[in-house]
Amino acid sequence: MNDILRIPFGSWVSSVVDWITDNLGGFFDVVRAVFLFFYEWMEYILSAPPFWAVVIVVAALAFFARGWKFAVGSAVGLLLISSVNQWENAMATLALVLVAGAIAIAISIPLGVLAAKSTIASQIIRPVLDFMQTTPAFVYLIPALLLFRVGVVPGIVATIVFAMAPGVRLTELGIRGVDTEVVEAGQAFGSSPWRILRQIQLPLAKPSIMAGVNQVIMLSLSMVVIAGMVGAGGLGGDIVASLNRIDVALGAEAGVSVVILAIILDRMTAALGADRRRRPSRSTRAAGSASAASGGAETEVDATPLPDAPAPERATASV
Repeated sequence: MNDILRIPFGSWVSSVVDWITDNLGGFFDVVRAVFLFFYEWMEYILSAPPFWAVVIVVAALAFFARGWKFAVGSAVGLLLISSVNQWENAMATLALVLVAGAIAIAISIPLGVLAAKSTIASQIIRPVLDFMQTTPAFVYLIPALLLFRVGVVPGIVATIVFAMAPGVRLTELGIRGVDTEVVEAGQAFGSSPWRILRQIQLPLAKPSIMAGVNQVIMLSLSMVVIAGMVGAGGLGGDIVASLNRIDVALGAEAGVSVVILAIILDRMTAALGADRRRRPSRSTRAAGSASAASGGAETEVDATPLPDAPAPERATASV
């Protein structure tokens, strides 16, 4: 009975993958070379300088993003990574996250714009995103291994597929959430659709788009263990090794390093997406502090509207 109803779906997928491997192997070799080039250069940029130089640069970026507290916390976290002898692995993992995240963002934002502009495209893209988010990463890691061979590139590909869905969804949501009256005003002034998108819709949708960028980076970082299983190395490689050897110490050191990188990247990307116009200025905070220091009593202002003053009587000339 089971043999009669058996659908050879797995055999079909295997045949498709075999056909792609035989006929498009050169294309995937080029893609592998490009991804590997970007990864190696990013890893070199992060690993070649002394660790204290990278700590200073990250602390400076953190200071401009969120202030001195975040800068001090980032510096302490990076120094902790160096002190547990995980600096090189952390930089390799950071290079993988940055490369995979940048590629995923470069793909997801245009797809989100397309989905926001076209209902048909949205209806096609959404089921694909659902499939990408719900399918276990190990399932599409198998064809990635066949197409790109063991190494860091299958980990990058799996990370891109796994992480790009929130970027598409939140970009579409942000653009669809732009006030239609603002868009109609731009159309009334004769602006082209490209100019409306570039100067009206994208700036107004920036908080939602940056939230998608934040989620893409976080999901990319969550894939480091799976990338380590296919030979990507980095912190994921140490976590996999600690699982194989039941090495609690190594697993704790690599896990804490992943957490520190996640916190730094999360807070920094969240700060980039925050609307600075809504943040209270220093003068406003100082005025509030002075008001609180003066006894805590606030002067209440009567907001009741004044009655309309009687209109002046028009002077009449007596004849």
